[in-house]
Amino acid sequence: MEVQNMREQPLLQSNCRILESRCALNDLYPIARLTHKLEVLNMSSSSSSTTVERDAAYTIELVKAEDFEAVLNMLKTFFFKDEPLNTFLNLGECIELENYSMKSLKDNCSYKAINKNGEIIGVFINGLLRRPAATDAPPEKAADGCEHHKFKKILGLMDHVEEKFNIFDLYPNENVILDGKIISVNSNYRGMGIAGKLTERAYEYMRANQISVYHVMCTSHYSAVVMEKLGFHEVFNLKFADYKKDDEVVFKPAIPHVGVRILCKELAKDTPKALL
Repeated sequence: MEVQNMREQPLLQSNCRILESRCALNDLYPIARLTHKLEVLNMSSSSSSTTVERDAAYTIELVKAEDFEAVLNMLKTFFFKDEPLNTFLNLGECIELENYSMKSLKDNCSYKAINKNGEIIGVFINGLLRRPAATDAPPEKAADGCEHHKFKKILGLMDHVEEKFNIFDLYPNENVILDGKIISVNSNYRGMGIAGKLTERAYEYMRANQISVYHVMCTSHYSAVVMEKLGFHEVFNLKFADYKKDDEVVFKPAIPHVGVRILCKELAKDTPKALL
């Protein structure tokens, strides 16, 4: 789910408030998730009294199948419980959310930050959006098959956004777009530029695969702040106050989370290279 609900401490101290990209993903809903897509492409905003060396070394690597359990555990710790819509609904344990968040890993374009001990300290979950063919049947709504009544509300919001905004209408020459779902960073490692490094690694994937648009959906204000700081710009927004069912507003998360925002960043296409 979009991108993603992460709070980078230096950004908060400067009170900088920016949009996330519309592709969060992020992690996420993004980078910051998300991250954030879910997500979220929404990011984690939890804090901790534990400190680490600010110059601690870390590396950015592709998320592989053997990482799935560790990635999910990180999302449970630093993303799910702090994502604004999850918090508002008091979502709790939700297998449907876990499956939704992890399903795009099969696209092999998600990245992890690992410390010198081999621990995952950050993740940007990405997926690929492909332009549907003219002959394709309308896609099934995500909420239709969800049995979890609270998470079904979140998926219903995602469905509504997709009905209102089609990214391929905005980019008529693009057939594949990178979608930032969730970006999340361990709260003990915030302020070290990890979100930016994860995003830069995704740019490398885009250049190698001739993808020129990065899209993220943010339900978290903080995720949007991180993504806009990274050069993403808003292409769509929907205030939570304007999304209603039976004349009742569905989501009323705590301020400053006021709506869904889709952000994008465009990259120039390079000469084709081998797929990563």
